[in-house]
Amino acid sequence: MSRVAYLGPEGTFTHQAALRWSRATGAGGHDLVALPTVTEVSAAVSRGDAERGVVAIESTVEGYVVPSLDALLGSADVVAVDETVLDVTFDAFVRPDRTELTEITAHPHGLAQCQEFVRRSGLTPVPAASNAAACRDAAPHQVALGPTICGELYGLETTARAVEDFHGARTRFLTLARRDVARALLPGSRSDGARWRTMLAITPKTTGPGVLARIVHAFGTGGVNLSSLITRPLKAQEGKYVFVLTADAAPWDTTVRAVLEDLLGAGDWVKTLGVFPARGELDDALDAMHVPVGSVDDRTTADLTSGGLLWD
Repeated sequence: MSRVAYLGPEGTFTHQAALRWSRATGAGGHDLVALPTVTEVSAAVSRGDAERGVVAIESTVEGYVVPSLDALLGSADVVAVDETVLDVTFDAFVRPDRTELTEITAHPHGLAQCQEFVRRSGLTPVPAASNAAACRDAAPHQVALGPTICGELYGLETTARAVEDFHGARTRFLTLARRDVARALLPGSRSDGARWRTMLAITPKTTGPGVLARIVHAFGTGGVNLSSLITRPLKAQEGKYVFVLTADAAPWDTTVRAVLEDLLGAGDWVKTLGVFPARGELDDALDAMHVPVGSVDDRTTADLTSGGLLWD
């Protein structure tokens, strides 16, 4: 039975994602192992202590999970080979022997996703290592926010359900494997019609005006859609960054290969962080409730100086 490491303790959203991935790919035939940090999950896969690892990579509310991203960037031999998309909802719990409630606790991302409930509670927010840890370790004076499963796991009473600010939020999780076995995990037929994503780290050899535009333009003119782009600083390098891009295509597609060859020809450093089938669907709908407050468009009739434009 293969071992699958995930960010613990039991009851985290990552635990739920690992269970879902395990059931979808191995009929539940995996030994799930909880580890205390994302770094340790990646290290366990790198050492061979676990055949796979599951980590959160992006929330539709809070964006990229930086420790997971940095773990991929910092590992020479761990890559993403699959993804799982999980609907995220938070319940509020208290201990049966609760006293006067003065604090509310969750992972920082959990607190951020439940800001309105936290504000209304009037309690002092206290960050925890994970949402499940907040529930497991809840003190009598604390309200803990976490997945529904935590109530039963840790013998807590539910005081409120679905307390998140944005209903319908989702989080993407990546399944990690060693780079030397990743190629064998790809399907035998690369023309099966499946949708693929390729996650890349591109480090420009030189910096200056137009560097990012040049890289993005290469994908655009090559007909390759980019669904995300994020920058991370190079360690101990002032003003130098690595660009992490997710292309909605497989690296063996001729269009993607041509773009990567152009980037390598320009002297850029290119690293594949992952190649995996796309399990989630892109949201097509976009309305005013989803864009930054104060944004304007060509249909806006209000005074633009009170909105998102400063030069009018």
